[in-house]
Amino acid sequence: MSFSFRRSTSSLLEEQTRKKGKFSDTESSLASVSTNQARVSRKEHKLTHLLSYLGSNNPLPASIAADDIVWLMDNVAFRGRGGQWEAEFVAAAFDEKASGKVLDIVSDIAGKVGLAKGGEEEKTIERRISPFVMEILPGRQIKVDFNGSTPLKLGPGGRNGISSNIKRVPKAVAGATVKSTADVPSGVTGVLEMKTVYAEPEGWAVISDVDDTIKITQTSDPVGILKSTFVSEPTPVPGMPELYSRLRQLLDPSAPFFYLSASPYNLYPFLREFRDAYYPHGQLILRDSSWMTISGLLSSLTLGTEKYKVDRIKKIQQWLPRRKMICIGDSTQSDPEAYGAACRLFPQWIKLVLIRKVTDVAAVGIEEKNEPSRFDKAFEGVPR
Repeated sequence: MSFSFRRSTSSLLEEQTRKKGKFSDTESSLASVSTNQARVSRKEHKLTHLLSYLGSNNPLPASIAADDIVWLMDNVAFRGRGGQWEAEFVAAAFDEKASGKVLDIVSDIAGKVGLAKGGEEEKTIERRISPFVMEILPGRQIKVDFNGSTPLKLGPGGRNGISSNIKRVPKAVAGATVKSTADVPSGVTGVLEMKTVYAEPEGWAVISDVDDTIKITQTSDPVGILKSTFVSEPTPVPGMPELYSRLRQLLDPSAPFFYLSASPYNLYPFLREFRDAYYPHGQLILRDSSWMTISGLLSSLTLGTEKYKVDRIKKIQQWLPRRKMICIGDSTQSDPEAYGAACRLFPQWIKLVLIRKVTDVAAVGIEEKNEPSRFDKAFEGVPR
């Protein structure tokens, strides 16, 4: 018996981009200096290691120690079953001790982007590379003090050190922003404070891509990605901060923003700082499939992005099914195909799609990606 399947336009464009940009060559050369997720951390007892495969069902989670690193991710609260307020809490835990390969990785990236050895930029690379070389701590439970009054237990995390839990939260007025802090031993560092924005079921909301939509990333060039991520000052796409500021003014104050990126969660602190500097506050939704590898950064931005984004859009729709959605993306990745698929899945939910046709970067195959026929196919069956 034979089977056949038709690859999507986005997967074919990804394949073309990776081939012409020689992504595989760059990734294979980076693989030798990647951390090994499979190894057991120096802090990981055999029982903790074994039980961490159970993820949130782990009956004996480990606690956070004074020399650990914790990240708490901003989120959006919505009304769940019975009208109760809920929110998805995402957190991560790491060992403070980084991999011994830091200097090798810094030198390798510096060489690939054309920097002289020992240059000042290597300090920037070393600082930004740290989330990729810290050892993850699976099976950890993180305590959080929500709004100064409600204790929450997040996790335990799975094998990638990340936990994701839907938790009930106290009532608050629509549009309110509530701060929470990690209830951890003294000495713990990281992103120890998070914000929760309360969004009522009805009104407007925005789903926005990040790379080459609001931030210049050069996702069609592996060296460009390494440079924009680890060396260059993060730069907003010209005109986009003003557009988003205007959108914030036009929409109701409680309208939530979701920044949906194919970047791995390793870049959360980096992208959080960029968001706060140039754009309205919102929930960053990032990818966890390539955790703890530099080569994984390149693959996460260029492989399977349509499927990943549609999956996350489905999750947002489950949270806020009665909101009117605006989706904003660009032509370098699979945004047209992902948003087109979402429009067909939820025809009354998405009210507007804006695609930035990228012409100001030397992207591989950008002419084909900007062809009208591509957009016609991506949005087939969607009202113009």
